[in-house]
Amino acid sequence: MTLSAPAVAALWKREIIKFARDRSRLIGALAQPLGFWLLLGLGFQRTFQMPVATATEVGYMEFLFPGIIALILLFTAIFSTISTVEERKSGFLQAALVAPTPRTALVLGNTLGGTTLAVVQAALFLLLLPLIGLPFHLVGLLLVLLTSLLTGLAFTALGVLIAWRMETTRGFHAIMNLVLLPMWFLSGSFFPAEGAAPLLRWVMYLNPVTYAVSALRQALYWPAAAPVAAAPLWVCLLVSAAFAVVMLALAVATVRRPLFGAR
Repeated sequence: MTLSAPAVAALWKREIIKFARDRSRLIGALAQPLGFWLLLGLGFQRTFQMPVATATEVGYMEFLFPGIIALILLFTAIFSTISTVEERKSGFLQAALVAPTPRTALVLGNTLGGTTLAVVQAALFLLLLPLIGLPFHLVGLLLVLLTSLLTGLAFTALGVLIAWRMETTRGFHAIMNLVLLPMWFLSGSFFPAEGAAPLLRWVMYLNPVTYAVSALRQALYWPAAAPVAAAPLWVCLLVSAAFAVVMLALAVATVRRPLFGAR
């Protein structure tokens, strides 16, 4: 069965309309990361030190900024895909499944809708760049948006993958926090891998979100070199793209199976 572009577009539009009618999602997706940034940034500002190998002086609020963009993408993924659990109870999901469109369209429509919202909210957060003294560079900002697009796709597809098997929103939140928050904590958002213990450093290098945060950090400093980087920018973008493709493929494979609880 071929992919239906009109179905994908309709589902994408539906996600945007749902967001426009629920302004609390915008507040929740932006206010909580902003609170993290201000509280952690100001709290650790005088105690944070870069590793000796990277002697560049960087304030903690500046160092934390790329990780907060990743956190915005994470929260947007949670808020946008939790509707999958709710729509199973309302009957919309069952109606969409019996419609003459491939299930792949359901995944792509919801994922693209959530990703669009994530990129827009990340772009809004970029308006705070002057507060940390980083200049606006067109190429750098485009790279930030590209990385946000790839990371948003990966997080949202992962959200669909998890939500598809959940029966309650409580269970969804528990699993998402269990999976996504540790990935964010160990991504180089809080502290650079170079200063971590050897075992923890390897865990961070195996975490695909590490490369998304590193790509965001390098893009923000473009064309200058970032103070720390997990890998060259092209490697970080390649890993982020591969992560997005794998998550989308797993989400599609999961949705093509019988719905949880079906008889």
